[in-house]
Amino acid sequence: MEERKVVLVTGGSRGIGKEVAEVYADNGYDVAINYVSDKTDVEGIKKEFEGKGVKCLLVKGDVSKAEDVQNMVEEVISEFGKIDVLVNNAGITRDCLLMRMSEEDFDKVIEINLKGTYLVTKAVTKYMMKKRQGSIINLASVVGVVGNAGQANYSASKAGIIGFTKSVAKELASRNIRANAVAPGFIATDMTSVLKDEVKEHINSQIPLKRMGTAREVAEVIYFLGSDKSSYVTGQVINIDGGMVM
Repeated sequence: MEERKVVLVTGGSRGIGKEVAEVYADNGYDVAINYVSDKTDVEGIKKEFEGKGVKCLLVKGDVSKAEDVQNMVEEVISEFGKIDVLVNNAGITRDCLLMRMSEEDFDKVIEINLKGTYLVTKAVTKYMMKKRQGSIINLASVVGVVGNAGQANYSASKAGIIGFTKSVAKELASRNIRANAVAPGFIATDMTSVLKDEVKEHINSQIPLKRMGTAREVAEVIYFLGSDKSSYVTGQVINIDGGMVM
């Protein structure tokens, strides 16, 4: 029987992160889910995933804190012995126009989104290098490519992730480790569900496919990038945006 592969998904207890974890579980991967808030029913998620016949490990930790990250990664290695795929999904927004944006709100978004991606990638890469294989997928955003009013902090963090991803891809290619980024556009999640209907209609009118994407559509691309089907793909940024920024 072939040994199951292992995926670690940060911020994997809700939204796109949970959907990503679910797609990997559906495809027979053991799953490690990082979360930070006790408000989520993580035990329910664990039970749900283990019902698919795979193992699910819950690891609590703040990705912007080096000690939390180190403990988290060591716990995953202790449980599974390896990490084949890393999905850096954990992220936050603190939207505000630049002139009103506090230094704290700027720093927090950079810390979680960009520094968090750096810390987790660095910690996991050590183990991938020993195995001479691995795939890293980082969550960027179309606003990291084209910017967005009111999101200077978020756009900066996501643009940083794009540059980080390409640098990591170049550094690790000789060890057979691939690194790619996905840049979602407007995706139907809890964050967009609170928007008024007229706002949603305006957004949809700007998208060639005339609708928002689903978390599942993002997750399927991330699964492809983690799988052997994308074995010759590295250093890329794939927009998942219905054609919005083509």
